[in-house]
Amino acid sequence: MTSMQLDIRQGIHVLTLTNTENGNENTLTTEVLNEYLTALDEVESYQGNTALMITCEHEKTFSTGINLDWLNAQNEAGKQRFSDLFNTVLCRIALLNAPTIACINGNAYAGGAILATAADYRVMRNDRGRFCFPEVNIKIPFTPVSRDTVRLLPNEKAYKDMVLTGVAYTGIECLERDLVRSIHPVNELQTAALELAIQLAQKDRYTYCHIRNGFRAAMAAHASRMGLNYIGDAPEEL
Repeated sequence: MTSMQLDIRQGIHVLTLTNTENGNENTLTTEVLNEYLTALDEVESYQGNTALMITCEHEKTFSTGINLDWLNAQNEAGKQRFSDLFNTVLCRIALLNAPTIACINGNAYAGGAILATAADYRVMRNDRGRFCFPEVNIKIPFTPVSRDTVRLLPNEKAYKDMVLTGVAYTGIECLERDLVRSIHPVNELQTAALELAIQLAQKDRYTYCHIRNGFRAAMAAHASRMGLNYIGDAPEEL
């Protein structure tokens, strides 16, 4: 993989985003989304309890979402392919057969923020970086899948304000609004995220995912329509 690296640390799968050269900020393209799917396949096939932690070691950026210059250069078929893959990645993360944590070390914007929202928990640095859904400002409507992913956030008032105004929140502001589980100094952030992942990985993997996915009926319904496999009961039609 050229845009990320998957390692196992203390039984935890750590997916480190590495596509930050030449001004790139872990933006999303079809190639990048396919690498996410490859990493998710590896986690899903792992035998025994584990968790997935998505992180980045860049000094200021987690992910700024879609590479718009790249997307605008695609034909309609290419744009549709990208959209379908993004929806698939969101459902796969949201319903993964292991606990998931997004370790947000810097700016998480647009598609990058939506990916982080698909995880079970988010931890964020306390001194730098913003969490933002700027789609209303960049004229990109939410798809049904991305909309239901944002609805996974526990604070309805906060996410409604975010999607309708494009406001960007700091780590402290995210914690105040229950958008992240905790905030930490940057030199403690990855340790805190890994400790949370280890704690979650001690749960029975099947039971954890069955319970979590039962509370994610909208994502499960999307996954069923896509023909994706996940742990849980068949969702009712919404």
